[in-house]
Amino acid sequence: MYLEIVSPEATLFSGEITSVTVPGVNGEFQMLNDHAPIVSLLGKGNVKIYGDVNIAEEFQDKFSKGEKNETLLPINSGTIEMKGNKVIVLAD
Repeated sequence: MYLEIVSPEATLFSGEITSVTVPGVNGEFQMLNDHAPIVSLLGKGNVKIYGDVNIAEEFQDKFSKGEKNETLLPINSGTIEMKGNKVIVLAD
């Protein structure tokens, strides 16, 4: 599946991933390939990206590695849309 993470400043990440877990306002949830279309609000927490992730050098300071080798991006709020194996996260 394809993930794009966009902040007010720039597109922080775009590329193929295995799965993504996000902090929904009613709890954390994960999306895999062929997930049903969804639009949801996000709360404060970490976006967890699984797969072979290559972050552009200028944005590497915003990301960290988690305990399960996932890539983490802390956010305060945002929205997520998944449709046709493409996930777009608009993050603050």
